[in-house]
Amino acid sequence: MKFTQIRNATLLIEYAGKKLLVDPMLADKGTYPGFEGTPNSHLNNPLVDLPCPIEALLDVDAVIVTHTHPDHWDEVAQQSIPKEMLIFAQHQADAGVIRQSGFSNIRVLSDNTDYDGIRLSITDGQHGSDEVMAVIGERMGEVSGVVLAHPDEPTLYIAGDTVWNPFVQSSIEQFQPEIIVLNSGDAQVIGLGPIIMNKEDVLAVHEAAPNATIIASHMEAVNHAVLTREALRQYLTENQAMDRVLIPADGESYLLTH
Repeated sequence: MKFTQIRNATLLIEYAGKKLLVDPMLADKGTYPGFEGTPNSHLNNPLVDLPCPIEALLDVDAVIVTHTHPDHWDEVAQQSIPKEMLIFAQHQADAGVIRQSGFSNIRVLSDNTDYDGIRLSITDGQHGSDEVMAVIGERMGEVSGVVLAHPDEPTLYIAGDTVWNPFVQSSIEQFQPEIIVLNSGDAQVIGLGPIIMNKEDVLAVHEAAPNATIIASHMEAVNHAVLTREALRQYLTENQAMDRVLIPADGESYLLTH
């Protein structure tokens, strides 16, 4: 498989002969206001430009939308992606939201979705701690991850917008992924803390999956993600945990095998 970090949680995955675009946020730098009630909300999102022409991201076989928050499925993606494109959604509610934008070829992920020989399995996540969910759970909504499996490829677990919790631990134990993509930017809501993984969470996954390569995504691209790549690298180095962690720059690619 070939993994390319595009920007934020947007990924380009070439897997078992298919090109998959994950969580497309395709707007130009500074298009949208910052998220209210979060750190650095005075900054407009995205914080950086795409590392490639948008046309390069539209030449794919399918799109996976882990959830429909605007930094994962933005207006420009909705306008730019061909309406007949195959879109995988986490549940019927998100499928309905995507359908409202004119898309007609939508599949809802299940525990065992077959896509031309690739097995897609939806996984649970939680967009913040129990405290976050108790206070603003409706705003955070439901989120998911997805596992890709194929005999010729390493098993890939894209955890999505979740903190480290029993859902993630269970997914690691069930699927034994060889590659794990974590949204690691420590995005925060003021007064409530992280709503995606922070550096301690990445370390916890490193310990829970001793045979997996971990890729840190969702960094340095939206206003409320406060963990930098360099800070994560330093923390993991101090904890002797950089041996299996990749922290890609926007536009950086890796070829990954069993």
